[in-house]
Amino acid sequence: MDVAVFGGSGFYDFLDDVEVVELDTPYGSPSEMPVVGGIDGRRVAFIPRHGVGHRLPAHRVNARANVWAFAALGARVVLSPFASGALRADVERGDLMIVDQLVDRTHSRQGTFFDGPETFHLPFADPYDAPLGALVADIAEEIGLTAHRGGTVVVIEGPRFSTRAESEFHRRMGWDLVNMTQAPEVALVAEAGMRCVGIGMVTDYDVGVVDDPSVDAVNQEDVFAVIEANAASMRRLLSEAIPRLPLD
Repeated sequence: MDVAVFGGSGFYDFLDDVEVVELDTPYGSPSEMPVVGGIDGRRVAFIPRHGVGHRLPAHRVNARANVWAFAALGARVVLSPFASGALRADVERGDLMIVDQLVDRTHSRQGTFFDGPETFHLPFADPYDAPLGALVADIAEEIGLTAHRGGTVVVIEGPRFSTRAESEFHRRMGWDLVNMTQAPEVALVAEAGMRCVGIGMVTDYDVGVVDDPSVDAVNQEDVFAVIEANAASMRRLLSEAIPRLPLD
């Protein structure tokens, strides 16, 4: 494979004319067996991280098996779209944010391939690949999408959404998006020697917008409605970006 793509909430298929690759991993089964196909000469693998039909909540996604499967197929770049709640009022539902930083506030997930006796301490100052992220942002703007460049996503355990106190804490820390799946996924991608681009789609405003009571707190139905309305744009962005990604 050249490129691997994770599907997020509401994004369960991507490629046409695919072949299913049945494989075993040392960490159990991936969310779904990866499917592989082609886009303009690039070989692409795809796994919906929640499984088809969203049968796996975030805390039960087997991130180690998913990432191991992509690495075993030889992927060099991982594109990681994800649904997210905005912690800022100056972004709109449906906007994209090409994040460059991550805060992991999860607490019960298997987050490394190095459980011993071999130990490796991953350098992780910059979780996402900056040049690839800038290119994806350029392409998003070329096709008429709003893409915010840079931002920090804080990853919560889930499956519940934040309390108002938690959300206020995240805002006061200066973080931009809240999500449930980027950790430990991105660290595992780095441990496996692949480069990652995180593409946050803004689906809601977490617990609402401060000083604007007309904006409701997040609920699952609204999140999926925004994803469905913008799924075609995400597919187009990925299809346009994949042939142009430098893989070396």
